[in-house]
Amino acid sequence: MPKRLRLTRRFPVALTNDAYRMLQRFAADAKISTDEALTFLFENFGSVTDQENLAHRLRLFQAELGDRKA
Repeated sequence: MPKRLRLTRRFPVALTNDAYRMLQRFAADAKISTDEALTFLFENFGSVTDQENLAHRLRLFQAELGDRKA
């Protein structure tokens, strides 16, 4: 029996315009809401990411984070 989807945790999220558009596009393509899309991505994080690529992309993001905040 599938686990019931209960969205019990809420938190404010700030996204860049690009990130928001990607989330909206992913949700629309999957025919689910943005809440359901985020739930899917985080519940399946290990299987939807390439660990080596993730580490590399995270280092790049961290390196430019100071410039992005300015």
